[in-house]
Amino acid sequence: MIHIAKPIIEEEEILHVQEIMKSGMIACGETVSDFERKFAESMKANYAVATSSGTTALHAAVIASGILPGDKVITTPFTFAATANSLLFQQAIPVFADIEPDTFNIDPHSIEKILEKNRDTRALLIVHLFGLPCNMEKIMEIVEKYRLILIEDCAQAHGAKYNEKTVGNFGITAAFSFYPTKNMTTGEGGIILTNDRQVYEHLKKLINHGQQERYLHTMLGYNFRMTNIAAAIGIEQLKKLEDFNHKRIANAQIYTSTIKNEAVILPWVPANCHHVYHQYTIKVSNREKFIRHLKNHGIEWGIYYPIPLNAQPYYRQLGYDPLETPVALKTSSEVVSIPVHPGLTPEEIYHIIEVINHYE
Repeated sequence: MIHIAKPIIEEEEILHVQEIMKSGMIACGETVSDFERKFAESMKANYAVATSSGTTALHAAVIASGILPGDKVITTPFTFAATANSLLFQQAIPVFADIEPDTFNIDPHSIEKILEKNRDTRALLIVHLFGLPCNMEKIMEIVEKYRLILIEDCAQAHGAKYNEKTVGNFGITAAFSFYPTKNMTTGEGGIILTNDRQVYEHLKKLINHGQQERYLHTMLGYNFRMTNIAAAIGIEQLKKLEDFNHKRIANAQIYTSTIKNEAVILPWVPANCHHVYHQYTIKVSNREKFIRHLKNHGIEWGIYYPIPLNAQPYYRQLGYDPLETPVALKTSSEVVSIPVHPGLTPEEIYHIIEVINHYE
């Protein structure tokens, strides 16, 4: 079976973890601080705060960006639940905009339509889905026009760029995930980027029980800390991120140039976007038939995401209607992701291509 994802953990990660474990300093400490500095530098940001997961990174980012209970925040329904859940954690109100059918990212035109009717909207939480940056030129125009708080969900976009600017540097805060299937991993973990010193200082306290110094609690906080063990993995993975991304991009380019099947719609990448291909996501009209075809030929697949958030049972209970975002609803019935990870061999890549080209 050719797997949809395959974390690459090598000798460097193992040795660094062993070093941390032998030291006895396995909880949050200097290794985490070292990882934060290195990740911020790699992403061209001023500050980084590491957390226990991508979800806790989003939760903390929402709070530190100044989102308050009752605030309306526009976001996408075509994403993992943690995106909108992070707003609900803060008792904010998610407002779902539709997506672009070709990039799968939030549609600026849909955002503007919502803002015309909801002038009291406070913020925008965007997702650079599958490693492809959103249309940041249009989004920044909207942010400035309506004076919105901008938060970036970069969980799948480590190293992605829009007009040569690295994602994570457009908003007040940006959250990344290091889950094992991501472009780099810490096992479990997340990180928040910001270029604002005050936001950074708020985050440092927020993720550590609200402590300004040990046993001095100046605000309500959480235990969202990353461990030194996770950070040790992250430091070694970060060294390899550029190579991992290069292999993902190379694999994607082979697919795009070689898959020739009218039944399959390939990903579209705008010219000013540097896509890092967390996923290579295609569209097919008869998905069940297509995934049976893949399975019969030993190829694992993924569906990200089969149910838009505004169609999820919990969100329906809150009064959301998926018919308000018809493109997201339709797209969720068509998308299939195929393996694009850096662990693929040339033989596996060309097997995938041959199987897809022979699909009828």
